[in-house]
Amino acid sequence: MIGSKQVKIGDVSIGSRNPLVLIAGPCVLESEILSLQIAQRIKKISEEIGMPFIFKASYDKGNRTSINSFRGPGIKDGLKILARVRKEVGVPVTADVHCQEEIEQAARTLDLIQIPAFLCRQTALLLSAGYCGKAVNIKKGQFLAPEDMENVIKKVRSGGNENIILTERGTSFGYHNLIADMRSLPIMRSLGCPVIFDATHSVQLPGSGGDFSGGEKKYTEVLARAAVAAGCDGLFLEVHTSPETAPCDGQNMLTPDELKPLLERVKEIDKIVKKGKKRL
Repeated sequence: MIGSKQVKIGDVSIGSRNPLVLIAGPCVLESEILSLQIAQRIKKISEEIGMPFIFKASYDKGNRTSINSFRGPGIKDGLKILARVRKEVGVPVTADVHCQEEIEQAARTLDLIQIPAFLCRQTALLLSAGYCGKAVNIKKGQFLAPEDMENVIKKVRSGGNENIILTERGTSFGYHNLIADMRSLPIMRSLGCPVIFDATHSVQLPGSGGDFSGGEKKYTEVLARAAVAAGCDGLFLEVHTSPETAPCDGQNMLTPDELKPLLERVKEIDKIVKKGKKRL
């Protein structure tokens, strides 16, 4: 099976036979101080384990369930926070970009442009991302088959951008539920892009709370271990020092104390996978 090419984001190399990568952080930026605290905690853990780390957090959650849901500080203040995290913590940063008009501004701060799952077929957005000169992480829509991502990739590549990562975050399974099909990882990897598995969004229960989404955090590690065993190139995990007070996705976010043992276990699985002659 065709393996993925290597994509470099700052000093982090993703794909091919590079070490498993961690993309982690809170669902949404809440404050500068909290963002720095979370980023520093995750960086310390990633350094102890020896796993490259990219900090993630959204400056605007444009697809929240309710009109009353917290969306974040907005692009101007959010990018300032991410720029400070990038400088003071010393890690690459990424965030969702929801419209083509924001791409140029976001690309001046972000090391990795992230396309939300619900917007993964938006042609104008993908073309703008392709032309911006930064690596692009496209989350597979909950409504798409993994092989359908080939057309999505072509839109970004049409702008001359080959630095593309794909992320699996679960597929709609009836109402208020998602299922993670591990076959999607080798299928998407065969398209020539590194593949990340989003283990915390995959345990979401979308809209199950009426005006918010629920989650089943207890299954996060089970899915993360399975995805690494299937040969993914990295994990995407939402992490918060106090998930119970987080304004969104608290039901599926991990604490730093829960993160470390999970990463220790998946790293051992990744070593076994990489001992083989072929990656899935």
